[in-house]
Amino acid sequence: MILSRDRILTTHVGSLPRNDTLSDLLVRREEGEAVDPATLAEEMDRAVRHVVEKQAEAGIDIGNDGEQQRVGFQTYIPRRMSGFAGESQRRRGRDYEEFPALVETLMRRFPKRSKMQNAPEAQHEVRYLDTAPIVQETGRVVRAAQPGGAFAECFMTAPSPGIISTTMLNAYYASHDAYLTALSREMRHEYRAIHQSGLLLQIDSPDLAMDRAMFYRDLPDAQFVKRCERHVAAINEAIDGIPRERVRLHCCWGNWDGPHIYDVALDLILPVLYQANVGALSIEMANPRHQHEYQAFRRHPLPDHMALLPGTIDTTTNIVEHPEVVARRIQEAVAAVGDRERVIASADCGFGTFTNREWVIEAAVWLKLKTLRQGADIASARLWGRKAS
Repeated sequence: MILSRDRILTTHVGSLPRNDTLSDLLVRREEGEAVDPATLAEEMDRAVRHVVEKQAEAGIDIGNDGEQQRVGFQTYIPRRMSGFAGESQRRRGRDYEEFPALVETLMRRFPKRSKMQNAPEAQHEVRYLDTAPIVQETGRVVRAAQPGGAFAECFMTAPSPGIISTTMLNAYYASHDAYLTALSREMRHEYRAIHQSGLLLQIDSPDLAMDRAMFYRDLPDAQFVKRCERHVAAINEAIDGIPRERVRLHCCWGNWDGPHIYDVALDLILPVLYQANVGALSIEMANPRHQHEYQAFRRHPLPDHMALLPGTIDTTTNIVEHPEVVARRIQEAVAAVGDRERVIASADCGFGTFTNREWVIEAAVWLKLKTLRQGADIASARLWGRKAS
């Protein structure tokens, strides 16, 4: 994993907007319709090349395939594992239960979208079927990124056992812990395939914060922390053998435009995140509900072996942050960590977490990534004591 040795590097969390043709194909396939594999592969090739080029133009140092090849950041998993069937009936976040108008707004804005609340459930023993799909994914991004040397480093995302368990609910195993153990064992295949491809592995684990207001909403804080510790242990089991400097962990409070008043405080979960055997933490920090929480890093100092990827641009609004805003957020992160080299500027979350549910229009996404680079340059000039270019 590269660090910000002589300037603040830039990255993002993973998903980027998909074009209409690809979105339609992905959703149709998820709904069980027959989709021509050659047509889908061609559209994926085109989409990955496009987002790689746009990231490079914006100045992203550590980029990826934009999750163009997946219908959702975690709901694609039942296509790669046996044992899933039916529907999970996952509970909505407290934001949507306490504010029904949000549900009405969501349905008007996103009338057709990928499965989120009704993903399949685990009705039998889960087994990872074949690494061919993940090998195809990694190969596609490597081909798109290498010819022009688009990035200094390339990453690929994969969902944590925890977020799979709280999205595709357990209807088979004797306990949730047993289900987590099975998912850790099986997701190891995907994690290792990403690592063996030479890409940086990013584990997406919003469950470590978001599920305080969803799956684990009825638990007291102390018990929620213990469940988070179990989820982190599941990650550690699954990535065992992969050098921690080749893994980064993303945690957030849910990528939606809502009040977020039931979000758990970073102070409560940060020590748990430090238990992960990873080299970097990607944490949502531009969300107005959490911008003040850099103070948590002063109370719970970032371990020396970890880098911080703070979210410095919001992924739920079309407002394009001014570069000075980004620069100040980066400087605040550096001050909290106490080491400029271990801060890499990032986004809060993905811009295309689920197909057909993009909060930000594509044109604004590229402008936001560009301003991320501009803000990082301003911060770098200040942090390294030189004139901004």
